[in-house]
Amino acid sequence: MNLVQILLPCMDNSGQPFAKEDFESVKEELAGRFEGVTAYLQAPADGLWRQGGEANADKIVIFEVMTDEIDLAEWRDRRTALERQFRQEKVIIRHLPITLI
Repeated sequence: MNLVQILLPCMDNSGQPFAKEDFESVKEELAGRFEGVTAYLQAPADGLWRQGGEANADKIVIFEVMTDEIDLAEWRDRRTALERQFRQEKVIIRHLPITLI
């Protein structure tokens, strides 16, 4: 079993918040494809990263799905679509092997 996490920004690069509908469409698509999704939307996480000597901060929301198989081509296509939808240079999608208890 794998846990896949998608990290999406709450705002675009100009500081304008994305509409609730933007996140709802992601949630609905994932729920339909993977028969369930957990969306952490109410309490955005703080992201901080360094690029060269410059620090960047962001508020993010996280979507999680569990799946037996990881189709990397499908996930790369989904990442490209999310980068376009949320006008981002890079959307982080990561997967971790998990054991259900």
